[in-house]
Amino acid sequence: MPMRYDKLWKQIDKKGLTQYKILKAKIITATTMQKLREGKTVTTESIAKLCKILECQPGDIMEYVPDDQ
Repeated sequence: MPMRYDKLWKQIDKKGLTQYKILKAKIITATTMQKLREGKTVTTESIAKLCKILECQPGDIMEYVPDDQ
């Protein structure tokens, strides 16, 4: 699934958080964080947790980019 999470990193920075702080607080796992960095599929539960701490909607942290065919 071609997802981009570029917006996520901007939201994290905007809130004054870091990837380290999110992992330390056990909001999501290191495996999930790595999947986000690589643009891989993550669960809606993980997206919901991030939206909760960032006070945003899913579209504020991710976007669908279709594969070139």
